[in-house]
Amino acid sequence: MKEPYLSIRGPPAARAPSRLRGVRPIRGVNETTPLRDVQSSHHVHSKRSENNSFPYFTAACLCAGSSAGGEAGRFRLWRRRRKRRVGLGAAARHLKLRYVSLQDQRFHTAVRCPRSRTGTEHLWLMRHLKDPFVKAAKMESYRCRSAFKLLEVNKRHQILRPGLRVLDCGAAPGAWSQVAIQSVNAMGTDSSLPVGFVLGVDLLHISPLEGATFLCPADVTDPSTFQRLRELLPGHRADVILSDMAPNATGIHSLDHDRLIGLCWSLLDLAPLILPPGGTFLCKTWAGSQSHRLQKRLAQEFQSTRTIKPSASRKESSELYLLATQYRREQGPVEE
Repeated sequence: MKEPYLSIRGPPAARAPSRLRGVRPIRGVNETTPLRDVQSSHHVHSKRSENNSFPYFTAACLCAGSSAGGEAGRFRLWRRRRKRRVGLGAAARHLKLRYVSLQDQRFHTAVRCPRSRTGTEHLWLMRHLKDPFVKAAKMESYRCRSAFKLLEVNKRHQILRPGLRVLDCGAAPGAWSQVAIQSVNAMGTDSSLPVGFVLGVDLLHISPLEGATFLCPADVTDPSTFQRLRELLPGHRADVILSDMAPNATGIHSLDHDRLIGLCWSLLDLAPLILPPGGTFLCKTWAGSQSHRLQKRLAQEFQSTRTIKPSASRKESSELYLLATQYRREQGPVEE
């Protein structure tokens, strides 16, 4: 009888891709072969053999056993007709679980070959792994590297001080809120200093963080959300408004730039209702043709404005931060 191949059961997305067609079992190895025997046999080696070659195979499929019984930890090895040089560990890392029926035995395990990364994705991943701010964020337990942008701004201009009320817009995943909690003494760790308050809001889910209150998923520009924000803020006011918001990028720079300027503009429309005189406003923007409109409005409503490019912002990025301090209430309609 012809040796059966992998049979995939489940949704279409779980079916075996064309790259698994034409596989055949390695001679002398079957589903009852213990893993230790497979590794010690001449079929699979963890190191280079004498002729400096690697074994060729597609995947190792873990047999969890049928309902009537079966021994876990046994593998079925498959070798491709078209040989590819891969190692056992490399192949195992690229496998994903799906439902499989193999030789009339149903398991909760299967193999699937995901699509390979594109050149752009590979370059991004390599840059991300080598980024010193990514490594530093892990060392200091920040949720993402953007924490160092706010740390640098605060070190230069002292916008976050103990006792202040902070509204963090676009707070996910929570790195800026972590910095704000430490800076305004939101947890009351220093009893000699006033205790601040941190409120974060985002369309995305934010994992709970001690010392901060999160409103998510929520749109800060929605009237119902804004009313809820005022109820949560002590005294219905925020001394500092932080915005690291950005729209989902479309790849069209002019469109993405206009949408981000629109977000900042909408947030400034809320400032008269929650930002007291002397308050601070910090927002992210991308350099573009509409930046001067936003800078002009900030100059009208705040005593001091400046443009900042933190060292944590990548050099090739058009990302900039606009810092406006000493808020003064507008005396009339703002020109657009």
